[in-house]
Amino acid sequence: MNKFSRTVNRPAARRSVDEITGSRRLRRTRKSDWSRRLVRENHLRVDDLIWPVFLMEGENCQEPIDAMPGVMRLSVDQAVRQAERAARLGIPAIATFPNIASSMRDETGSHSLDPDNLINRASRAIKEAVPEIGIITDVALDPFTVHGHDGILRDGEIVNDETVMQIAAAAVRQAEAGSDIIAPSDMMDGRIGAIRDALDQSGFHDVAIMSYATKFASAFYGPYREAIGTGDRLKGDKKTYYIDPANADEALREAEQDILEGADMLMVKPGLPYLDIVHRIRDTYALPTFAYQVSGEYAMIKAADANGWIDGEKAMIESLLAFKRAGCDGILTYFALEMAELL
Repeated sequence: MNKFSRTVNRPAARRSVDEITGSRRLRRTRKSDWSRRLVRENHLRVDDLIWPVFLMEGENCQEPIDAMPGVMRLSVDQAVRQAERAARLGIPAIATFPNIASSMRDETGSHSLDPDNLINRASRAIKEAVPEIGIITDVALDPFTVHGHDGILRDGEIVNDETVMQIAAAAVRQAEAGSDIIAPSDMMDGRIGAIRDALDQSGFHDVAIMSYATKFASAFYGPYREAIGTGDRLKGDKKTYYIDPANADEALREAEQDILEGADMLMVKPGLPYLDIVHRIRDTYALPTFAYQVSGEYAMIKAADANGWIDGEKAMIESLLAFKRAGCDGILTYFALEMAELL
């Protein structure tokens, strides 16, 4: 008989679950709704929501966006009514994005400098009717260009410095119209410092900058481009100025540079695929950090819900809680009204 046989064949002494867990039963706090609520670590509030609003020309117009069920392009008067609704629900801010008429688009996006363009008219109207709600505006040029890029295109290249000069001037026009926060999404180098200087020199010291500090070259932007009318116009891609989705350390360098140039708040875009970036930025810089739950994320949940594959409402809540768990101070989401009504 093998000398180890008795050891191998001896039945192992059975330990109780309490011996294994040290009497610590983690399920105790999960046993009922009241106890789960009592120990919940993260909470979603209306104060966390920013509602993106798409604008269009016309009067008394609401136009559905096929790829974004439930989302509409709104004429300025309708945007005012919806801003009033958002304010009644307690949503602290809206972010406006225009679908500019084709006749107003050109190679350089020059209409972005018009004090009476669609963005600026909407800002003035909303601020007059609903002064208590914050207005966030983007100065990227893609809604204004014939080629759909975020900057000025020359000889097949997006030129950085000329673009920065123009978006800084456009930021001043937006501040004059009533924008409370300038949120540049173009990802040009040096744009935060240039915008801060331009705003300060024009007396807009109190207008804040929410930098799209880490905007990735993502596949999740498709429905948004349909919404602002750039999807069919885009020539090539945006990989020469958006961040490679494979890069995390580069995203932190972008965020740090924007902080040094004067950003008041940082944004990560897209949202759910980049929660690791949200967490790292919030932990590293402790600056107010936001994420944009982009159109593709919204469309996926809506499409799966429409097909009966998931519970859309529960998926919406779970996805928004994920942003809070990662460290977000706020979330730009097309679910804002729906979520605010639930809350």
